[in-house]
Amino acid sequence: MTVSALVSGGKDSVYAAYLADCQGWPVDELVTLVPDDPESMMFHTPNLDLVALQAEAWGRRHRRVATEGRTEAAELAALERALGGSPGPIVTGAIASSYQWARLLRVADRVGRRLYAPLWRKDPARVVRAEIDAGLDIRLVHLAADPLPAEWLGHRLDDRLLGEIERRTDGGRRMNVAGEGGEYETLVVDAPFFSHRLEIDRARPTVTGATARLDISSAHLKRKEVARTSGPSR
Repeated sequence: MTVSALVSGGKDSVYAAYLADCQGWPVDELVTLVPDDPESMMFHTPNLDLVALQAEAWGRRHRRVATEGRTEAAELAALERALGGSPGPIVTGAIASSYQWARLLRVADRVGRRLYAPLWRKDPARVVRAEIDAGLDIRLVHLAADPLPAEWLGHRLDDRLLGEIERRTDGGRRMNVAGEGGEYETLVVDAPFFSHRLEIDRARPTVTGATARLDISSAHLKRKEVARTSGPSR
């Protein structure tokens, strides 16, 4: 049986894969869908090349599957191609997107695999706080909401910054605290279950209107001095 985790490099997909490990579904591989459409509604797009480094730091296999076209049909065909042929559950970090959830369920049914979504319909603020408490080093790499200033780009998402996001959301602005509506996207550069941390060598910020993006062109793994404390042994 193969347990496949859909991982984009962001906080929710990495944390969901970790929870699967802890809850009796040890993850065998991280699967990354690479959309042709930079504005894909189905898949995360920033810095997907770095998932390979996360997989290496975690000691997991990694597979990249590119979409062939920018239509919804092309993206779903790529997802089905990526997940077909192996038994075992599919792990996803989806929290609240009905659009993604319905399509993931459809593909999982087609390939005959169970969909495991430990974060689904959980309170967004509690999810992010749990990710922070679990020791994930989460960096903001894409900002696309007026309450989130461009100068936050590259900052670590910690309790203080989460509190500020919550405060700004409470001001009457419609914004998902976990970024599930595309308000922000993240990159996990370290976790207690990684043997190495990701070190960013070169990155270029781009600010266009209310959107800010950090494109990382080079990074490497740096071994940590503290011994790894991972989830269940494999």
